[in-house]
Amino acid sequence: MAEIQRLRCRVAFHALQFRPEIQMLGRRMVHKLRALGQPFLAFHPGLLRETLAYNGCAELFQDVHTELIQHRRSQMIKNGILKDELNVNSHLRREKGLCPLMPEEVGILLRVMGYPSKTIIYLAGSETFGGQRVLIPLRSMFINTLDRTSLCSEKELSDLVGPETPLPLNRFQPPPVKSEKELREAWKKAGPRPRPLPPPPDRPIYQHEKEGWYAWITETPTEPDPSPMDLRMKAHRLLWDALDYIVSLEADAFFPGFNNDGSRWPDFSSLVMGHRLYETASFRTYRPDRKVVAELFNMTRENLYHPKYNWTTLVQEHLNKSLTEEGFVRQSLWSKPAMFLSHPLPECSCRIASTKATNRVRGEDGHVLYGGEDVCPKWMQHANHAGSLEKEAVKSEDEGLADYESNDFVDASESDKNGSKTNQTPLWDQDEEMDPND
Repeated sequence: MAEIQRLRCRVAFHALQFRPEIQMLGRRMVHKLRALGQPFLAFHPGLLRETLAYNGCAELFQDVHTELIQHRRSQMIKNGILKDELNVNSHLRREKGLCPLMPEEVGILLRVMGYPSKTIIYLAGSETFGGQRVLIPLRSMFINTLDRTSLCSEKELSDLVGPETPLPLNRFQPPPVKSEKELREAWKKAGPRPRPLPPPPDRPIYQHEKEGWYAWITETPTEPDPSPMDLRMKAHRLLWDALDYIVSLEADAFFPGFNNDGSRWPDFSSLVMGHRLYETASFRTYRPDRKVVAELFNMTRENLYHPKYNWTTLVQEHLNKSLTEEGFVRQSLWSKPAMFLSHPLPECSCRIASTKATNRVRGEDGHVLYGGEDVCPKWMQHANHAGSLEKEAVKSEDEGLADYESNDFVDASESDKNGSKTNQTPLWDQDEEMDPND
């Protein structure tokens, strides 16, 4: 059984690779981020229409977005994908940790953790439901918020796609307008007498409301089948997700807005977190408990942008614990039973003979969730020793370069050089951009 698990690890993390042109462009994007001279954090919002519909998070949005989520949820119930009611309380679902964290909330958490406003944040994910409007608070808090369009030119992205045959625009065609005679005949045949008066005319639907990918919702109650252009854009989004995956793996820190929804579908954040854990477990990968985070935000909803000191301390304790063994164990309890690749420990890891074996933590089904790694083979230990010597030689040659691994994302001027306690208030309260009246 152990050999089969190791084979799964080799196939998932070594044998399966992206196309060479995707890897080259992804490394080029990482190089551009490194060239900015400071570490960067990758953030995946996880705001997908399917995810929001599956978990019943429609009320977190407004206007047409709520209707779109409910349409997709209705389709899932009709197709047997979801066995639940159509109308649910989204706020109760959010308090249970079933809904994604909004970008505004993630921005507040990062500011509380001490990330300055000039921190480089890379927005991963090819689709963010709600568009750029939901990202405005995050961009206002962190001015160096980038995405693939900021790092790649249109030519680079088009070259990655390759040549394509032109497709017709195939815009949504509204149903044919009935004449006044047809309307009168339909009214005469509608139901038994006495019939009520016909309803008053609806307000006019303006042209700008008929344009865009959601134009169908103003004309018909049923969602039309995807057009060839929609299918092509869906294939393009797979390429953009591949680029974001490469950048997220190489990021100095990773923060998931949503992962492990319980549907047993592989999601972007869970795969990235599992791969980062496999490559180097010491990578700074936050694993927040969304239920705890929702409780914390409910405590300070009235003072959201100027929270009290004890609230910031609670947030820092929770997020710091998510980076430690406690975060590993909690993450494994959620993700490992659903998807092995989201938490490939201890099957995909081993320990050298000189280190002590950690205590095993088992789940309810008896499977090992943490600890109890086997001793690495001799050939792997020799290869690891040779690689460490090579890294030390390279490090001695490049002492003047910036060290991204040890950078804490916080300027040295923000802490007391005499070893006193770090002041938490200047970073949050003295920032002119954080005006609650904006």
